[in-house]
Amino acid sequence: MKLQNYAQGKWIEGEGEGKPLFNAITGEEIATASSKGLDFAAMMDYARKVGGPSLAKMTFQERGIMLKNLALHLLSKKAEFYKLSAATGATKIDSWIDIEGGIGNLFANASLRRQFNDEPFYVDGETAPLSKNGTFIGHHIMVSKQGVAIHINAFNFPIWGMLEKIAVNFMAGVPAIVKPATITSYLTELMVKEIIASNILPEGALQLICGSANGIIDHVTNQDVVTFTGSASTGKMLKSNPRLIEEAVPFNMEADSLNASILGEDAVPGTEEFDLFIKEVQKEMTVKAGQKCTAVRRIIVPEKLVEDVQIALGKRLSSTIIGDPSVEGVRMGSLAGQEQLKEVKEKVTLLSKSQQLVFGDFENFEVTGADKNKGAFISPFLFLNTDPFKNTDCHNIEAFGPVSTIIPYKDLNEAIELAKMGKGSLVCSIVTNDDKIAKEFVMGAAAMHGRILVLNAACAKESTGHGSPMPLLTHGGPGRAGGGEEMGGKRGILHYMQRTAIQGSPTMLTKITNQYQYGGEQIEYDKHVFQKYFEEIEIGETVITRKHTVTDADIVNFANVSGDNFYAHVDATSLDETIFEKNVAHGYWVLSKAAGLFVDGKKGPVLLNYGLEDCRFTKPVYPGMTIGVRFTAKEKISQEKKELKEGEEIPKGMDIKKGIVKFLVDVYDETGETVALATILTMVKFKNQN
Repeated sequence: MKLQNYAQGKWIEGEGEGKPLFNAITGEEIATASSKGLDFAAMMDYARKVGGPSLAKMTFQERGIMLKNLALHLLSKKAEFYKLSAATGATKIDSWIDIEGGIGNLFANASLRRQFNDEPFYVDGETAPLSKNGTFIGHHIMVSKQGVAIHINAFNFPIWGMLEKIAVNFMAGVPAIVKPATITSYLTELMVKEIIASNILPEGALQLICGSANGIIDHVTNQDVVTFTGSASTGKMLKSNPRLIEEAVPFNMEADSLNASILGEDAVPGTEEFDLFIKEVQKEMTVKAGQKCTAVRRIIVPEKLVEDVQIALGKRLSSTIIGDPSVEGVRMGSLAGQEQLKEVKEKVTLLSKSQQLVFGDFENFEVTGADKNKGAFISPFLFLNTDPFKNTDCHNIEAFGPVSTIIPYKDLNEAIELAKMGKGSLVCSIVTNDDKIAKEFVMGAAAMHGRILVLNAACAKESTGHGSPMPLLTHGGPGRAGGGEEMGGKRGILHYMQRTAIQGSPTMLTKITNQYQYGGEQIEYDKHVFQKYFEEIEIGETVITRKHTVTDADIVNFANVSGDNFYAHVDATSLDETIFEKNVAHGYWVLSKAAGLFVDGKKGPVLLNYGLEDCRFTKPVYPGMTIGVRFTAKEKISQEKKELKEGEEIPKGMDIKKGIVKFLVDVYDETGETVALATILTMVKFKNQN
């Protein structure tokens, strides 16, 4: 069988015989892969002209719902992916990380739609005042790049590696061309076929290259983004392409790194933390047969605990059953293929020249349910390095398999230095129940690590572990790890967008951003805004309320009702050496009174007050002052109807189409000067429920 590429809206077999791909367990040929004959320049042009415009026109809400629907669809087909995933050497747990972990990235990024405005673009940060009288302001918007994201992925996670990247660029409104590592591309191809068949994505949003993509970077332009996950040597070669420099193309590299796990001095045998450490290290050595960019390569432990760790870890490794993942009880499968097996053996041989091998053997290990000579099986290997500042191979050579080294440290400063000797890592972890040790380590090691897990009994049951990047946190690391950054929730999405400063009058910027800018033109109507449906409300529409003169009784009554008897409100004798002239009204009274002024109490389309943002009290309010409110529609965000989980019931009156309207509450005094500013969020019903 020959794998197919998906290019320019068609499934295409590459020309020639192609590269043979093998079942990592049985050694049997599965398929061949070739990209010969593909026109990379045409594929990129297709993505920019067909997929890009369709995605860029969608709002963040629409893109998020698209990802959610795709995730639900793929989850319903997961059995097919699990079946083929076993051929990569993956156990069920390994496959779960790859398949459902990848689909989980789609769900997580879909949920981010709630952090964006209901537009194809994003309004970033706060307004910048640029003039004395407020008639000239600045802001920042972010728009989708008008190019294509080229993802060159590693072999170890053929599904997760693709989904965690495309979820982000799709949310940003940018199409993708995915180049999985050829050795496991058959699994990526299966999922892409399901994605394309679902018709959930716009045409041109996703293309696939199963064979070589050599030369594709020669066609990038300044609107494209290139990401790479794999070996540092390949990454450096790609990154040095003159085209990237000429076109100033963002290049995100995630390289394999020599990650470390540190045992705190307090975590001695007999403590929960010691047991957690041993379990976590063994898991990170054997999950995916050690083929994870986040795997623990260096086990840094107090000198006095080296023997305890070696014995405990050796016991767990010796009980790890290696073999065919389909056989009950197997906990570690094979490497991805014979090429990978050869490379790991070479690296293990190099490491053994400078440190002591305490566990593992190339020949003497058992394989359950398979022929170890046909599959790409290997034993876990554990080394001991008693002089890690002199014998530094463990800090420089990575065997991308179930291989790690125990390294002793004298004190915490030495542990920090040893962790940093990895020259930049994706992740490290420290297992300790001592907050002082944890803080000192984090502050000392953070500059050389992309992520740090602090693990103890308090979080162990729910911890996702040392080796699991999370979609809402950044993934990447400095130095050897590539110097890049992926995922990270909203941060990751913004990597695929262009930030542009815009300047003009508040009214003009209101029209451009579709968000009301303070000082902009305000529109008044006879009908109160609380009596209007979501579709009827206009940005800039304003209610100018009646006014209220503040009294001493207002302050006293609010203090009695709220229990807030702060001296500045109730004790005039304590105001010396303060900024207050006399008893000042509570800020929350000002806000509460403002609500009393701007709320229309009659039943209407407004369902409820949803929240409060950016509340500021900008000027003291004293008895005798008169306040009023300018209540302005600031932003509108539509919401889809709530989908019920099994057994759930929608709260009464909420099974309707609705949206969030943000209103600017501008409380001002008799001089017209603002005394308080806040944004309230209201849930408002749609008139059209279809």
